[in-house]
Amino acid sequence: MLKAEKSAVYASSALVTPHPLSTQVGETVLANGGNAVDAAVAVQFAMAVVYPRAGNLGGGGFMIYRSADGDVKALDYRERAPAAANRDMYLDEAGEIIPDMSTFGHRAAGVPGTVAGIAAMYEEYGSMPWEDLIQPAIELARNGFPITQTEIDRQLSQREKIARLNESSPFLEDYSQGALFVQPDLATTLIRIRDGGSDGFYKGRTAELIVEEMETGGGLISLADLESYEAFWREPIQCAYRDYQVYAMPPASSGGVALCQMLGMLEPFPLRDMGFQSVQAGHATVEVMRRAYEDRAEYLGDTDYYPVPIDSILQASYLADKMSSFSTDSATLSKPSAFGMDMETFETTHISIVDAEGNAVSITTTLNSSYGCKVIVDGAGFFLNNEMDDFSSKPGVPNMFGLVGAEANAIAPGKRMLSSMTPTIVTRGDELFMVLGTPGGSTIITSVLQLITNVVDYDMSLDSAVSQARFHHQWLPDSIQIEPEAFDAQTREQLSALGHGFKVVKEIGKVKAIHRLPNGQLHAAADPRHPDDDVGGF
Repeated sequence: MLKAEKSAVYASSALVTPHPLSTQVGETVLANGGNAVDAAVAVQFAMAVVYPRAGNLGGGGFMIYRSADGDVKALDYRERAPAAANRDMYLDEAGEIIPDMSTFGHRAAGVPGTVAGIAAMYEEYGSMPWEDLIQPAIELARNGFPITQTEIDRQLSQREKIARLNESSPFLEDYSQGALFVQPDLATTLIRIRDGGSDGFYKGRTAELIVEEMETGGGLISLADLESYEAFWREPIQCAYRDYQVYAMPPASSGGVALCQMLGMLEPFPLRDMGFQSVQAGHATVEVMRRAYEDRAEYLGDTDYYPVPIDSILQASYLADKMSSFSTDSATLSKPSAFGMDMETFETTHISIVDAEGNAVSITTTLNSSYGCKVIVDGAGFFLNNEMDDFSSKPGVPNMFGLVGAEANAIAPGKRMLSSMTPTIVTRGDELFMVLGTPGGSTIITSVLQLITNVVDYDMSLDSAVSQARFHHQWLPDSIQIEPEAFDAQTREQLSALGHGFKVVKEIGKVKAIHRLPNGQLHAAADPRHPDDDVGGF
């Protein structure tokens, strides 16, 4: 188990974000009487400045919101395919994937949703002046902030790729830890959003700069794509697990459906009696993961474009039938595959917030890869996403996370690509119980699953639950990814005897969570896997 570095208990409000400065911004909003959504607005704009590899203006995300009186809503501000996109746009004349085209460069970018999403949540629930919520981000961009070594290292790791697509940028300069990182173009972009709301991004000069950038590199995003972008309020996926209710995102996120499938299939197993990461519990959990990701590949996509059978595949009878092939004596074999798995880069981020009134938000946003497609919008100062890779460019062929898909997630103009982001809120009775989420590419859903079972089934404190070593299976490729400390040697040997294979990876997920304790206090925990994660509250 990793040592929890940032964990604290607060009396009435709490937040967890991926950077100390964004935590500070959100904490100030809460201290000044702002609600959870006010804090979320301010934190997201601040993250676009201080956490540019994943916090963003050029990407998109999802929010689960629960009001103090128990009303739960889901906000979808996932990126969309440009109108000029087509099903085979990443295939050559022989019908084969063109390497890197869906991940690197202008053509990999989907229409950004972040600013529209932030504006939509503010219009519905915000209480403080919009200008006051965005001004801290403007000051951080205009005046600079002390850059962390984590950010320096990540910039250096991507320097060569960024330099191939951008002639000059603050991201191409050299810094030492603590040096001021100033982003004047980004400050100007944020000022336009401050003064014009979402129109300050999707129309006018910023929109023109995005389109001009597209034209320099063969990108597809047009002014019409930007002007027509909308964020949508949707009904959350809801399911019961033991004595708890779980609320998560519907498609185009796969997170809510897959999470509820896994919880439904796990419920008959007495995990507490089996023991944490025992052979029996590990085997059952892996088999549940395997089956949920098989359905993810077959059925899930944007419900505005494809009839996803959500109700059917969440029915108890369906899940029981899905588990009818489960054996305690052997692993179920996934379809043989030669797919490799590239988990080298995935940059998503998550924030969890609970305010003094009891309103809660769970928000996950992303650019997909670290610094997205590596294109900085010239004159605007922000990176664009490479979310087009989250479509199934060719059925059965894996994306950068090794995930495969079918017709449900094929590319179509205006369509939202399938995501693994899983912002989640858990209640018990009428009371808020937990707010959680994580980055981690395809491992997001299984990381959220394990955090829930760690607390609910294994009675762990939140900091212990967040710090435990994790494992992951996603149907294809047919192996269990494990962090170095997951399962002891004897357990691994016994799981191998059942037919499971292993691949050791450095880390899985970076969970940010808040647990409401029985006395009403809020325990906030950041993940020790990410040194910049931070907690705050009162």
